[in-house]
Amino acid sequence: MMGKKRLILSTVLAILILIGGFFGFSRHTQAVHAGKYVESSTPTLFFHGYGSSFNAETQMTEAIKDAGVTRKIVRVNVSPNGYAKLIGSIPKNAKNPLVEVNFDNNKMTDYYTAGKWAKNVIELLQEEYKFKSVNLVGHSMGNMAINYYIMENAGKKGLPKVNKVVDIAGHFNGILGMDDKPNKMKLAKNGKPDKMDKSYKQLLKSRKNYPTNAQVLNIYGDIEDGTNSDGRVSNASSKSLKYLVSGRAKSYKEKKIKGKMGQHSKLHENKQVDKLLINFLWKK
Repeated sequence: MMGKKRLILSTVLAILILIGGFFGFSRHTQAVHAGKYVESSTPTLFFHGYGSSFNAETQMTEAIKDAGVTRKIVRVNVSPNGYAKLIGSIPKNAKNPLVEVNFDNNKMTDYYTAGKWAKNVIELLQEEYKFKSVNLVGHSMGNMAINYYIMENAGKKGLPKVNKVVDIAGHFNGILGMDDKPNKMKLAKNGKPDKMDKSYKQLLKSRKNYPTNAQVLNIYGDIEDGTNSDGRVSNASSKSLKYLVSGRAKSYKEKKIKGKMGQHSKLHENKQVDKLLINFLWKK
C-alpha cells in the first residue's frame, strides 16, 4: 500500500514539474520573442465573416499570443441590435492587446449597418480605455464591416486613428455564384475593375477619405483550380481593394496564398497567414 502511495505521489510530482516547466518555458519564449516586436497599447480588433463567430479568430489570436506578441486577449460581443459588450478587461500596462469581435447576428449583409456595429465596438473600447489608435483585421464579410466603418468615419473627432488594416479573403467587388463569375472581372494596373457591383460603388467614397496614415495588407487565396479564386471569392474581387485605398493609404501590399490552404475558410486557420499578420502588425 505504501509503495502504491509513493508511486502516486511521484507521478503527481512529475506532472506538476512538467506543467511548471512548460509554463516556465512558455514565459521564457515570450520574453525572448518580445524584443522582436513593437510594444504598444494599440489594440488589434478581429472581425469574422458571414455565418461565423469569434471562434474563427481564435487560431490567429492564439498564434499571436504564442509568438510572444501579447498576453492579453479579450472579446467584444455585439447583440443583434448592435449593442457592444466587453467580455474581460485590458490592464493599463497591456502590450498589443487583442480583441475578438463576435456578432450575434452573423448573417448581416447590410454593410452600412455592419460598419455601424464596428463603430459601436470601437467607441466602447475608446470610452473604456482612451486608445489613440487601432489595428483592424477582417476575414471575408468582416472586411466589409471594417471598410464601411472607415469610409463613414474616417477623420472624425473622438475616434481613434486607424493604424494598420489586414484584409483577408475580402469580397470587395462580388462573390462567385452571386454577382461574380470566375475569370470574368479584369483589373487595370491601378486596380480599377472593369465592372463594379453596388457595394463596390458605395466604397468608392474611400478614394477620397481613406486615412492617409493607415497601412494596408491585403491577403487573398488561390486554390489553383483554374478559377483564380479561393473557391468563394475571385482574386480580382479581392484585389479590387487596391483601387479603393492605394491613392490614399500610407502603404498598400498584397499577398497571395496558394494551394489548398488558400481556400476561403482556411485562410484564417493558416500558419503562413499568422506569420504575415505578426510581421506586418508588430515586427520592429
